[in-house]
Amino acid sequence: MKRLLPLLFFVITISNTNAQRKIEPDATDIAKAKKLKSIFDNDEDDVALEESTDFVSFDFDSKHNKVTVSHEMREKMINMSTRADIQKYCFYDGQSDIEAFEINYKNDRSARFYFKDEAYNSEDLFHNDARVKYTAVDFPIQGYRYNTYIKKTYKDIKYFTKLYFNDEYPTANKIISVDIPDWLDIELKEMNFEGFDIEKTTEPSPKSKSTRHIYKLKDISAMAKASNAPGPTYIYPHLLILAKSYTKNGETKPIFNSTQDLYNWYSSLTKSLKNDNTPFKSKVAELIKDAKTDEEKIKSIYYWVQDNIRYIAFEDGIAGFQPDEAANVFNKKYGDCKGMANLTKQMLIEAGFDARLTWIGTKHIAYDYSTPNLSVDNHMICSLFKDGDILFLDGTEKFNAFGEYADRIQGKQVMIEDNDKYILKEVPVSNAEFNKEAFVYNLSLDKEVLKGTASKTYNGESRSGLLYFFDQLKSDKKEEFLEYFLNKGNSNIKVSNIETSDLSNRDLNVSMDYDIEIKNAASSFDNSIYIDLDIDKELSNYDFKERDVDYIFNSKKYLESTTNLSIPDGYNISQLPKDIDISSDNYDLSVTFTTSTGLLSYKKVFKIKNAKIETSDFDEWNTFNEELNTVYKEQIILTKN
Repeated sequence: MKRLLPLLFFVITISNTNAQRKIEPDATDIAKAKKLKSIFDNDEDDVALEESTDFVSFDFDSKHNKVTVSHEMREKMINMSTRADIQKYCFYDGQSDIEAFEINYKNDRSARFYFKDEAYNSEDLFHNDARVKYTAVDFPIQGYRYNTYIKKTYKDIKYFTKLYFNDEYPTANKIISVDIPDWLDIELKEMNFEGFDIEKTTEPSPKSKSTRHIYKLKDISAMAKASNAPGPTYIYPHLLILAKSYTKNGETKPIFNSTQDLYNWYSSLTKSLKNDNTPFKSKVAELIKDAKTDEEKIKSIYYWVQDNIRYIAFEDGIAGFQPDEAANVFNKKYGDCKGMANLTKQMLIEAGFDARLTWIGTKHIAYDYSTPNLSVDNHMICSLFKDGDILFLDGTEKFNAFGEYADRIQGKQVMIEDNDKYILKEVPVSNAEFNKEAFVYNLSLDKEVLKGTASKTYNGESRSGLLYFFDQLKSDKKEEFLEYFLNKGNSNIKVSNIETSDLSNRDLNVSMDYDIEIKNAASSFDNSIYIDLDIDKELSNYDFKERDVDYIFNSKKYLESTTNLSIPDGYNISQLPKDIDISSDNYDLSVTFTTSTGLLSYKKVFKIKNAKIETSDFDEWNTFNEELNTVYKEQIILTKN
């Protein structure tokens, strides 16, 4: 035994060394990594997919009469940098399973990574019981490779909604293969294919009675990691899976063959609710007892839901699409968008109004209801039918006034319940002026201190956002917050004698009037005074030189800021920054300086019309941004006569 042990150790050592050599990069791997890095020239990308293949097939669960889906994903990953550490993951939920998750070295030996499996929460409004299975993957040197294999199955085809060509990582070769059996009617709707050289072929298979649809695309960039980007359904090529019907035993059964089928399924979930209004009958009576008009009754109920029901997005199983009982939401004092919409509806019905549940996709989603698919919507609100009008109520929008709508749903199509039918409408659109912020500063010089008064007003979403933030503060912090908000946290700016509108009334525009003193904004040398006049410097940080996707604002913007400076006796203005004036379909931006006897007026008007800056605007926008920052940095010079 003693003679055999050294020999065994030697054999194991040689075996491990040979195995290690088989997984370490060779010259070909390193050359490939360098080539891919030159193709995908992005500092954020360390790992690429040399090959990525999706294979989708369908089967039939006769026990539950549902079409099932098998989605197999194979990838060849390679490190383009000196070192990379990533997480490889796959999501699933109550309607899907991960049957296989393998990560192997390039020689197909198991890499033996430890996988974790845990619940996943997100900020999405419409949510089911999402889970994520994942592991940490390390690429120690350039050219290092792993091969991955994931098999994910869906218990019901309606939950399998789309296939993207782009990935989290840049991809050299992408193949999507979908085998559609003859008994299944599916449309693979091609979305955002324009501008991409996607090769498409079909291969009938008489033996298996199916048709294979194959899509190929090369050199695909990674999905953008930029913040405030459009939803992926707007910008990336993908296949929208429209499962229409299946035929078994000579009988054809609809899945989502039409918008009516989609509504029928949604409606089946809402009709199964056993709404009992008893728990909140007395609360509704209390809320409307002093109301003199119907509008006051509606507002009282709507605002109570906004203020007293905490929004929580996470739901389990079928509840990702089915509203919670109104009584449950009322008793728990929390719910997701569907539960809050249902409570709003039932409370309004209790008060004698015609209120209905309404499905809607926010602006994050590019689709409308002409594509019957579960990915068409991600939100639920309540519709109120009154005096021939339809008004929309979204309890998740804290401090939105009655009749006002968040930008994220404006212009979006809604599907309103109407017994066995449905009604399609669009949420009204507001212009940028609706969200107007107006600032006026009246200032004069007292030695080297700027002193005067300021007035600010906030309308629309700028108002509701401010009121919501203010409401979240503890009562003993509100005065402190107001000072911090108005002086921008700048110790050189002192605000006092603050007077505001009623900050608990969302039906009023917010107004703030106060006295202001600004130190270190003016300095005197010889016969000149140098003044930094702008204390807000809006839009100064919006530089899109390194950005390659549109920038989406939370709402349309309209800022009108005027600073009036009294010129001291005996002084003239000897230097002013240059005016700026640019315009496009998405914005109007201007900075102007005007003078009259003893007065300088500095005015900014910034209008973001459609809540976005498109990539086609970037060159002009970046030039504007440079000129604007020059204005902000350049001092106004007053010279003694």
